[in-house]
Amino acid sequence: MPAQLENAHLADLHALAAELGVERFRMLSRDELTAAILERDPDATAPEREPAEAEPEEGDGAGDGTDAGGSGANGSGSGSGGSGNRRGRRGGRGGRGRRTSERETDEGEDVEDEEEEQDAGEPVTGILDITPRGHGFIRVSGLGSDEDDVYVSPSQIRRCEMRRGDEVSGPARKPRRGERYPALIHVDTINGVEPGAEAKRLADATPVHPNRRIALEPAEGASEDEAVLVRSIDLLNPLARGQRVLVEAAAGAGRTTLLRALAASLAAVEDLELVVLLIDERPEEVAEWSERVPEDALAIATAEMRSGEQLRLVELAFGRASRRAERGADVVLLVDSLSRIAVAADDPDRVKPIFGAGRETEEEGMGSLTVVATTIDEGEDEGDVLRALDTTESSRIVLDRALAAAGVYPAIDAGAARVAGEEHIREEAELAAVRALRAQLDGLSAAEAAARLRERIIDSADNAALLASLS
Repeated sequence: MPAQLENAHLADLHALAAELGVERFRMLSRDELTAAILERDPDATAPEREPAEAEPEEGDGAGDGTDAGGSGANGSGSGSGGSGNRRGRRGGRGGRGRRTSERETDEGEDVEDEEEEQDAGEPVTGILDITPRGHGFIRVSGLGSDEDDVYVSPSQIRRCEMRRGDEVSGPARKPRRGERYPALIHVDTINGVEPGAEAKRLADATPVHPNRRIALEPAEGASEDEAVLVRSIDLLNPLARGQRVLVEAAAGAGRTTLLRALAASLAAVEDLELVVLLIDERPEEVAEWSERVPEDALAIATAEMRSGEQLRLVELAFGRASRRAERGADVVLLVDSLSRIAVAADDPDRVKPIFGAGRETEEEGMGSLTVVATTIDEGEDEGDVLRALDTTESSRIVLDRALAAAGVYPAIDAGAARVAGEEHIREEAELAAVRALRAQLDGLSAAEAAARLRERIIDSADNAALLASLS
């Protein structure tokens, strides 16, 4: 075996194998990989490597948007986006390389160091965040930055084909002199399984009409107003796995109340995983959310965070929700709001991949991603966002500021409610009863319709009883 290849870094051998068309090269041992390369090109040589860089600061790089300290609890997105309810998931990764004598340094280089490999390191598990410069950090305390986060080198990320939002486990060594963070030695598991399985990607899955109804009930301890709100949504805009639900809300129309009541109800559904992504939240609102929704379901970008840090958290929460769906979970991503994401990015189109990712899939082993997202009527910005999302929603809820100002609650414009493919969600008898209810409300003003709907809900034990009275 040529000494040049024998002493080459594994990452370089992988790159050379890919160039030569070696199949499943990431699954081969070093000796097998070298033999396969020489079989295709007896004169093959690995490229010379540049000197290693020092470990970068987390905030290095234009547009990195990361911050070492993070804000207070939840303020930097301390929620893990549903990490408390973990399920087994198939990874989609390349080979993990040698584990006994080869490790990744903080500079992203593969080196031989058997003495240090004898120290197994401390086991860590967390959510992978990837910076614009290619290196990453395992977020060990939710999705926000923490001093105990673990550095992941670019070559580790490339070799194992890791993506933002992956749950990564492996041993980490302590920081060396001059380093700030612990560093990952090698990858044990990605999303609960060893690296090597072929990746499933939500974007490549075959979408189908949402047809699995989400049983929406008022949460335990909900107030009468909250119970009426949740039942109103279930009547007018039934939720199903894989929907893209757009909530158009004017300022002061009860958007936050709706979202909290909805989140509390969704969190009680056993077979759903909930991720609540909040942008530009005030500290007092953060505290109120923490009282109503499990902390591990929250990812909160507070108002004092820089735009880059807010967008980092948005991408990480979105990545985490997508990875869970790819592993077979039914995930609901609640976003407040798309308007604020567009402002932080200075680009209305930035919200399209997030909202458009919602889908039900037909592939075996793949889950679903339901996106419930708000837009805030704050003038021209909201119009830009709505134009960017035009025709992409499968359900639309409109909150009317005039109704809220008149003391009508919930301030849902019943006449503006829209649901695509409702026949796939409701049984035929229920659909007929709902159409009869809508016919009764259509002849009324928005205020009268909201008041009539509230009256009917309060006078019935549940929605099934209400609809039975109409059939």
